[in-house]
Order: sequence, then structure tokens, then C-alpha cells
Amino acid sequence: MTDTGLDGEYDDQNIFAKILRGELPCHKVFEDDLVLAFMDVFPQAPGHVLIVPKVKARTILDFPTEKLGEYMARVQRIALGIKEALKPDGISMFQFSGAAGGQSVFHLHFHLVPRLENSLLKGHGNIERADDAELRSFAGAIAKAIGAE
Repeated sequence: MTDTGLDGEYDDQNIFAKILRGELPCHKVFEDDLVLAFMDVFPQAPGHVLIVPKVKARTILDFPTEKLGEYMARVQRIALGIKEALKPDGISMFQFSGAAGGQSVFHLHFHLVPRLENSLLKGHGNIERADDAELRSFAGAIAKAIGAE
């Protein structure tokens, strides 16, 4: 049984580790030596992006402090791309650490969720899969906005 607390072992078989290794597909928005950003296939709102570091860290608490600024710069860059490409009224940023904190995949990641005024979010971990054509379109638009196409 996998530990879902804040102090467990990193599981190399988590879905994000598999995506990072290319074992599972994703709709890539951006990639460099530190992160992979891709569309959430179960989005809370259209345009929902996940920013996953390539470092094996379960939560923000075990991510190397010296890389945190670089990682957050990537999160900001993707947020700016969402703003330019999708023109939302706002952007919600989430980072969950530990199961009790809402984390469901135990590899550090940030959620960037474009928001429209008066629109409701679907629940975190919703079961409604997005359309692949729509995900490709969002990924391409955001990548173009940040010069990563």
C-alpha cells in the first residue's frame, strides 16, 4: 500500500513519472530540462494545465529549495501563456501536498486553471475526460503564446 502522507517514498510508477519517461502520452504545452507542462485530461475548467518538475519529489516539501525559483518561473511563464492565449478573467493556481491536502498523484505538480467570471470549477480529480482535439488546440495555443511551439 502506498503511503499518502507527507513523508512517504517516491513511487517511480506514478502516472506523472510515466508521462515524464514517455511511457504515457500527453498534450505537451512546454518542456525543458526542469519541467514538463501538459494539459490535464480531466480538467477542472477548459485550458487546465499541469506543470510537473522532472525532479523526483512527492510534494513541495521535498523539492530541492535551490530549484524552487526556477520551477516557479516556469509556472509563471505558463500562466502568462494561458492569459495571452485563452484570455481568461482569472487563473486559479493549486498545489496540493499529501492526501489530506488534496493530492492525488504523489509527484509534485502545480495546476493552472483558467477561470471565467461566474463559471464553476469541476471537482479536483473529476472523471469527465476532455476531448483530445480540444486539448491539442489549447496546448498549441498556449505553446505559441510562450514561444514553445
